[in-house]
Amino acid sequence: MLKIQRTANGVSVIALSGRMETEHIVELEKLLEAEPPGRRIVLDLKHLTLAGQSEIDLVAPCDGRGVTLANCAPIIPRVDH
Repeated sequence: MLKIQRTANGVSVIALSGRMETEHIVELEKLLEAEPPGRRIVLDLKHLTLAGQSEIDLVAPCDGRGVTLANCAPIIPRVDH
């Protein structure tokens, strides 16, 4: 089960907790795309358990698209800005 919690106060923080499965990818992508242009987005992965490579492949490029990854596991490659 994946829980997605979103808070906003000038910055949108999307906190993921639980186990991320393939079926959650579309939901997360829609949530990220729905954010207003120019708004800073932080994806908090502190309580996330990644289930497989497809989930890592979704989360990893977020860093390069201007989404800040917080509490990121070392298994997720980071983009140098």
